[in-house]
Amino acid sequence: MIRLASTHAAITAPLVASDTAFPGIPIGRSLLDGRAFRLSPALVSDRILPSTNSVALGGLGSGKSTTAKVRSRREILDHGHQLVVVDSFGETQSGEWTSLARSVSGKVVTAGEFQLNPLSELLPPAVREELVRSLIVAVAPDALDPHAGYALQHALTHPKATSLSGLMDALVSPEDGRWSAAELKTWGVGVAMALSRYTDGSLSGLFDGDDASLPETDLPMVVFDFTRLDRNSPAIPALMAAVACWVENVWLPQSAAPHRHLVLEEAWQILLSPATAALVQRLLKNSRKEGLSLDVVMHTLSDLGEGAAQDLARLCEIAHVGRLPHDEAELVGRVLGLPAWAVAQIPSLGPGQAVWKVGPGYVDIVQTLITEEEAELTDTSSRRRRAQQILQDPAARQDVEPTEHSPDEEEADGGPDATRPDDECGPDLIEHDDQERGEEDHGSAWGWDMPPNIIEPAHAGTEDVRHRDVLQAAREGRLSEAAQLAAIGEREDITAYGINSTEAARWLVTRAQVADLSGDRHQAATLRANVTRMGKNLDWFEQPPEPGRSAEPAWHHVPLTSAPEPTGPEKEPRSRTRRRVWPYAATAAALSLAIVGVGHMADADRKADDRKTKAAAYKGRAGAEVRLDGVKADVLARWSRDRDRVVVELRTYFEKDARYLRIDANGETSSSVKPANWFADSPELSLPVDDPLADVTVRVAVGGRKWTQDTQAPSQMIRLSPTGVAYDAETGERLPSDL
Repeated sequence: MIRLASTHAAITAPLVASDTAFPGIPIGRSLLDGRAFRLSPALVSDRILPSTNSVALGGLGSGKSTTAKVRSRREILDHGHQLVVVDSFGETQSGEWTSLARSVSGKVVTAGEFQLNPLSELLPPAVREELVRSLIVAVAPDALDPHAGYALQHALTHPKATSLSGLMDALVSPEDGRWSAAELKTWGVGVAMALSRYTDGSLSGLFDGDDASLPETDLPMVVFDFTRLDRNSPAIPALMAAVACWVENVWLPQSAAPHRHLVLEEAWQILLSPATAALVQRLLKNSRKEGLSLDVVMHTLSDLGEGAAQDLARLCEIAHVGRLPHDEAELVGRVLGLPAWAVAQIPSLGPGQAVWKVGPGYVDIVQTLITEEEAELTDTSSRRRRAQQILQDPAARQDVEPTEHSPDEEEADGGPDATRPDDECGPDLIEHDDQERGEEDHGSAWGWDMPPNIIEPAHAGTEDVRHRDVLQAAREGRLSEAAQLAAIGEREDITAYGINSTEAARWLVTRAQVADLSGDRHQAATLRANVTRMGKNLDWFEQPPEPGRSAEPAWHHVPLTSAPEPTGPEKEPRSRTRRRVWPYAATAAALSLAIVGVGHMADADRKADDRKTKAAAYKGRAGAEVRLDGVKADVLARWSRDRDRVVVELRTYFEKDARYLRIDANGETSSSVKPANWFADSPELSLPVDDPLADVTVRVAVGGRKWTQDTQAPSQMIRLSPTGVAYDAETGERLPSDL
């Protein structure tokens, strides 16, 4: 379990994780409360998760690639998804994803053993031009000025332009057009020289074939293995541009899978190229329409520099961040909008542990769990373990003959002082990390038989900064957060010290000050009156700060343990002081109670007026038009003549794509499934009514064309008023209606 200190950060952690659960494949367990963590983004409602794209970040050995591979394998086996992986990093001249691809009957396409013809007839003309431009920019960023761009457009219309060699001939020997052949030749020479890198230079054999030897589009996984190429070679962004065009124009239109994934391993090499970054950005923006998830895996955001490349990370609704240094963690927190408590935990995360952010509001710390089979398929640290075995076994060391290694291989090994290679967290480090560390710290080990506890109680003699953090949040306008933090702190101290303790009274005063800052003087007066009724000295709690302290009340810095009772002659003066204070406290209590009484009368009058207005507008019916999972539906509510019942109905009429309908309210459920040759029936609920003027809140769910028994239908909470209007119960937005 992750153990957090008793600070603002720690107090907010359980709030954010709370009891939210997502549908999908199992990934691991929460280190905040021990719950199982599941997630298949394609199954989550688009109201919660607008897009399914993800970014995985983490340092060497953090486990980000292992988690990405395990997620991919489980999506293929459990849900029939398809993947295309661009793999540009491997340990032994072979990609990290090779073993995994072969285990699911996929295909590995190795750079140098296949050709991608950017001028293939399989690609539309506009795509061919865009791809050729990407190849040119990859090797000569300044080659395409306006004149060169026109010369390229002219050459692409030539009959010879069916391969790069033919295109180069058309550039150096153009025919007359709008401009003369001599001018076109002058403008096109630089472009032809750039393309010559792919036909005669170091990049030959990748793009200069007469046709494209492309893989099938119905495979569970296709891995484009670029690991044999120089990591700084312009061939990688050039190949990525070709793969992106194939994905967009061939694979996506022909794939019949329910959902597709494009995985970019070591994505920084791809995103730093302006041309390929633009292609990736287009895939990101169109991913929802295409049923595609773009899953980006890389070390840090600083690898991308500042600007457009980092902006791409912001388009990912899902992020899992493994161990990073403090400065990188702060950068990631700013770019991805992580809360401060999560950013503080990133540098101390273990292998396989990551901060997960799902959508705009869910944050958790999760330990990835893998099986023995998955450990073998995702293991990429065999070299390091062999070296460790040799060092531990002298006999094995003598049997090993020295061999010559290239500089690249030595760098991949990391040398004798290097840290663990990228994401090589084997099964022991991922599944049993708690056990390994348990030997080092027996006193603080977290066993799963113990009840989860993520917050250490405040210790006597330490500074309690929780009140200060609550007030700071309120002053910054984060009133809801401040109220939640205060409620959590109050509950903890009541449990630890009792409901009439000084610590509990402190929280009542802090909540009163939050109410003052929010403008709710009635609530503030009520809370202060409660402090006085507890027999506590209100003046002492709200005394000004001591000299040299912060601007917070001085009691924020008082130790939680009470001072020892004085003995002997000191008792008499103390009692006299208490008698002098109590008259003022009693007066304050009387004034507070008077204010409370006036406030209650005002509230009662306001509620009576509201009921009169609502009774005058009473219609006994309400309706709302919603669109869920591509299906238009109407929610109707009709109150009975006696006003003691309300019938709520969900209708889709003759919508052929409405495969599943459901209503939930007051613990009751009604649903219907579309039969084979007809339309779905309209489910309805008849609910008892205690107050005929009260609104009725229901949750409706609709499964569209792609809904199956194994998927969760998108849903929406709706509040229906007997005055004829309806609202989104979560946002308060008024919904349209045909009534």
